[in-house]
Amino acid sequence: MRGARRRRARLPTPNMAARHLRAPEVATFSRSNRGAPEAAGTRSQTWRRQRPSAPCARRGRAGPGGSGELPGPRGCGVTAALRVSSPPSYAVSRKIEPFYTGGRVQITRDGKFMLCPCGTRLNVIDVETGAQRSLQQDDEEEITSFALSPDDEVLVTGSRALLLKQWKWRENECVRTWRAVHVAPVASMAFDSTSTLLATGGCDSTIKIWDMIKQYCTHNLKGSSGVVHLVEFHPDISRLQLFSSSIDYKIRIWDLKSSKCVAALDGHFSAVTSLAFADGNTLVSSGRDKICMVWDLKTRESKRTIPVYESVEAAILLPEKGDFSQLGVKKQGLHLVTAGSKGVLKVWEVATAACVFTQPVPFESKEEASERSLTQCTFVPARNEIVTVSVEHNIVLYDAQTLQLRKQLAGYNDEVLDVKFVGPGDSHIVVATNSPQLKVFELATSHCQILYGHTETILALDVFRKGLMFVSCAKDKSLRVWRMNKDGRVTCVAQGLGHAHGVGAVSCSRLKENFIVTSSQDCTIKIWNIPESLTSKAKAALISSPETLHAKVTERGHNKDINSVAVSPNDKLIASGSQDRLAKLWSCSDCSLLGVFTGHKRGIWCVQFSPVDQVLATSSADGTLKLWGLRDFSCLKTFEGHDASVLKIIFVSRGAQLLSSGSDGLLKLWTIKTNECVKTLDGHEDKIWGLHSNKQDDMVVTASSDSCITLWKDVTEIEEKEAQAKQEEQIIKEQELSNLLHEKRYLKALGLAISLDRPHTVLMVVKAILKETDGRKHLEENIARLRKDQKEAVLSFLVTWNTNSRNCHEAQAVIETLLKHEAPDELLQYSGIKPAVESLLPYTERHFQRLSRLLQASMFIDFMWQNMRLADAAPQEEVTL
Repeated sequence: MRGARRRRARLPTPNMAARHLRAPEVATFSRSNRGAPEAAGTRSQTWRRQRPSAPCARRGRAGPGGSGELPGPRGCGVTAALRVSSPPSYAVSRKIEPFYTGGRVQITRDGKFMLCPCGTRLNVIDVETGAQRSLQQDDEEEITSFALSPDDEVLVTGSRALLLKQWKWRENECVRTWRAVHVAPVASMAFDSTSTLLATGGCDSTIKIWDMIKQYCTHNLKGSSGVVHLVEFHPDISRLQLFSSSIDYKIRIWDLKSSKCVAALDGHFSAVTSLAFADGNTLVSSGRDKICMVWDLKTRESKRTIPVYESVEAAILLPEKGDFSQLGVKKQGLHLVTAGSKGVLKVWEVATAACVFTQPVPFESKEEASERSLTQCTFVPARNEIVTVSVEHNIVLYDAQTLQLRKQLAGYNDEVLDVKFVGPGDSHIVVATNSPQLKVFELATSHCQILYGHTETILALDVFRKGLMFVSCAKDKSLRVWRMNKDGRVTCVAQGLGHAHGVGAVSCSRLKENFIVTSSQDCTIKIWNIPESLTSKAKAALISSPETLHAKVTERGHNKDINSVAVSPNDKLIASGSQDRLAKLWSCSDCSLLGVFTGHKRGIWCVQFSPVDQVLATSSADGTLKLWGLRDFSCLKTFEGHDASVLKIIFVSRGAQLLSSGSDGLLKLWTIKTNECVKTLDGHEDKIWGLHSNKQDDMVVTASSDSCITLWKDVTEIEEKEAQAKQEEQIIKEQELSNLLHEKRYLKALGLAISLDRPHTVLMVVKAILKETDGRKHLEENIARLRKDQKEAVLSFLVTWNTNSRNCHEAQAVIETLLKHEAPDELLQYSGIKPAVESLLPYTERHFQRLSRLLQASMFIDFMWQNMRLADAAPQEEVTL
């Protein structure tokens, strides 16, 4: 909702009505051929040659040549080179979905998997690849807490349904469900070091201890105040002690032998957030009162208080073994790492209560809690890494000895406003979410870089042709240019200020990295030149701070918000689309108006130039797409089919087709030549703001307000090979079937015909058997030797045969065989037996009645014939006498 309000505040959105009835979900979508081979060369012929055109009444000032004429092709229709053949096929290659929405994150002992709660699901994430799978609860209730045993074997989840579930998490199987006994949801869980005892702290102020082997509740500990949000077993299980904390800020020590609270450590003045055991007799606690406390468990008194000067969410102890000199550790003794509201990790020496190291971060640290605050910090010995979790649901893995970032995963993207392919070979995607930070995902590993720079929500993105530089614009009235280096790291190399309101659209030059075009709520279009120092790799590497860009040209383009701008493939023209229902064409050199495209009934959301024709495509809130000729600014085609606003359009198949996305979450693929929507895909649950194809035109990425990013891959070749292999196999089997029939090997012929799913061929085999001498006997032998699944298939076939009087005799012969050789109990186990019997009975009765009438008629004829013979015989006898 927050993102939707910001969008509406930026653009007075035309009627985005309630979601209409969706088309059925489709797993793949097809699109027509990417154009004939000659289409590849059309670009240079159409976009780089200047041709005179007829004057136009709606034309503005002089065009690029200064004569008032526009460059145009011989015809402004769709090029004849765009021919449609068999449509290629696309399938979902990958989905980047939210996998973490808050709560505790736990990593397995071997460091390979990470468990993250996400609403009603618990997601298991592969740390290396980012691949995820989900443990889905049957009760569809939100998971409130979970715990994984130290040996990684037992996983227990608790939900709002007041149920505890035990999982074989590697097999995605729930093995046991039992009532939690708590009268309120479970807020915290912890296993002991032997993985046999489980402690659950509830919102009902009680703590339960469960024996996981014998499967019963061993203790019910009462005495806490309010929600028990923290429970931990003492690492020395022989002591049988449990530590807990609730909203009274005390740390209680429970003796499990007597089931009593033996001590309450009182020292914090706010919620206790974590407990860490240094050895058997030393405990370190952290709290939101901005301090960490060191406790002596023998005397149960505080030994030292460490002022941290920020609300601490987690404190972990550095291991005694290991080289941590780069973190300021120079002496033996306890050192702890804290994570809290400032969003940075700090290393503290416990003996002196001094901060010996503060992690450098790419953003300005704030005193109060913000979206960069850290909520969790964990040490993973198997990976030698420290894992942190932020308020924005970002999970970051740091090298434990240097605190250098190794990997970052984004657990939740919020509303996604734009997405583009970037990097060499389109190996990354850059995503603008409902926040001031950009996210760059590496597709191979799911590693996410977070780019800081903007101070308000980023609204739009665009990428230069080579894919190494891209531009972002935001509500903070600025644009920023980013460059990716060889190792995939992205840095800001330039920024521009000048618009009076938020910058809502941006487009980059296409031929060279020369300029940027932006548009804003202030109704102006600005052209920004890019200095050579940014385009040269050698010079760009020397840039230490972002350069400042200055607008070369500023032009008031529309009377309302400008939603979209686009640069032509030859860098000579600019198109803009606005809420005033107009699209306009401008010259790149001086931003002079060349013409106006009039025809949409509501605001225009997107404009795009064709890569092969001098044609402009526009999409609007009136639910239509239009193609316009650049010579006379006339509407060439209108595509109707969307029931809601069309937010984005791109040309695909080398300009032969259009792909559009709507506010109802639907994607539609249009063939330009036939003016036809060839496929509709229900890919998202909300508005699709982002739509982009890669340079090879074999992959499409979509992003939506539902927080999901979907990658679609061209699987045409794979499907063609599979179809060809299937066809070849079919031909071989058909030839083999023909040979078997010729050789009268009916049993194999029956089996092969059934495997080919050929009811008519099976019928022909049955008829051939019945024509043989002792056909009934041979049929019984062959049918009896079939497998159960083959008999089930024959049963389904004969239901159809029995509906036709020509084939009913064969059907009844097979039924008779099945009834003779199969016991009733076995027949009842056949799949589809009930509908088969229901279909067989009426037709069998009809056939019986028909045969009865035929028999009666034949008997009558026989009777008449006998009488006729007797009548003829009597006169002959008289003549003889």
